[in-house]
Amino acid sequence: MKVSDILRVKGSTLYTAQPGQALMDAVSLMASKDIGSLVVMDHGMVTGMLTFREVIRKIVGNGGQVGTATVGDAMEPQPLTCEPDTEIDEVRRMMLERHARYMPVLEGSLLMGVISFYDVAKAVVDAQNFENQMLKAYIRDWPEEKDRA
Repeated sequence: MKVSDILRVKGSTLYTAQPGQALMDAVSLMASKDIGSLVVMDHGMVTGMLTFREVIRKIVGNGGQVGTATVGDAMEPQPLTCEPDTEIDEVRRMMLERHARYMPVLEGSLLMGVISFYDVAKAVVDAQNFENQMLKAYIRDWPEEKDRA
């Protein structure tokens, strides 16, 4: 299974922010859309990733206030990325190693989507459930000894 399979099921809605944007505006967007991340774009290029982890770190660093911080002040400047043809097992390994919950999907420099650790876990569980159903159906239809003779 590949990342493109997840994106096909997930859909193509993307939410982005710009480095100079007020952090409070980005947080408000994340809250209103019930999303955990924004891809930070500058002149059509991915320049960072903003998740609630970075937001919380910035707020704690500012004494509990968002203040005048910008997205660029809080974002992860070198986010982990993958391509549509990356295998899910590789993505899972990468996300676990870097403790990444969200990963932009790039085709060259074009942003294709964002996948979350939840998306990856769900895809793996769905694939395992399908495989279990197929194996159970195969076993259930196994020929009896007298049928094989």
